[in-house]
Amino acid sequence: MTEKTYQTNSGTIHYWISRCNKPNAKTICFLPGLTADHTLFVRQIGYFSVNYNVLVWDAPAHGKSRPFQLDFTMEDLARFLHEILIAEKIENPILVGQSLGGYISQMYIELYPNEVSHFVSIDSAPLQRKYYQKWEIWSLKHIENMYMCCPWHLLVKIGTRGVSESIEGRANMKSMMLAYSKKEYCKLAGFGYKMLAEAVEQNRPYQLTCPTLLICGQYDQAGSVKKYNKDWTRNTGFSLVWIPNAGHNSNIDNPEAVNNEIENFIRKMI
Repeated sequence: MTEKTYQTNSGTIHYWISRCNKPNAKTICFLPGLTADHTLFVRQIGYFSVNYNVLVWDAPAHGKSRPFQLDFTMEDLARFLHEILIAEKIENPILVGQSLGGYISQMYIELYPNEVSHFVSIDSAPLQRKYYQKWEIWSLKHIENMYMCCPWHLLVKIGTRGVSESIEGRANMKSMMLAYSKKEYCKLAGFGYKMLAEAVEQNRPYQLTCPTLLICGQYDQAGSVKKYNKDWTRNTGFSLVWIPNAGHNSNIDNPEAVNNEIENFIRKMI
């Protein structure tokens, strides 16, 4: 993949792109979750780059997209992505977002309706206000202090085991976490959860105007993600697929199952 950068007033965004040789190939944009970087999708990049154009980023303040001022909103992230896609002359992308990446995707569709071909949510949740209790929104705004109270070695252990069921997945998460200092990690996590709460509180429609697939790890232990996905599919009729032997980072815990579900979904909808 070719590494590129996009300059903003708050910092530089790093992203990677590959273009296959097939005419009229669609572009899949992979958007990692909070504190994760582009390596979260290493198993998807190799698989899909054969038949699709592929773009993946390190979100602002994540991975190589640092230093970056923590002064952005969920809308800003969607706009940054939109600007990158315009610069790359990419139209009607397929958005595949894991956790935070799924929230960014929903905001993108809210701001740019009818500009997305497909949306795949991986271990994410709906942004609509009706899904959240008041105490859940309150707790999202106080994550940083809770994390700071935990010893760093214990936080890393909890963080790796809490999101993944596989050796590969835990090693990947551990390497991503250790790229930060404890203070930087806690600050970024706290900022991200607060940003999520604020996006929910905006009470926007967040109507998904494109074919949508929900994917969730069978053993996802992150907050109430499993409950949210059950409510999401019940209220919308979107297909929900449970990935066996997988946690919150299901795309790296069981990449074969996730890749097959994504590809079958895209092919069925084209």
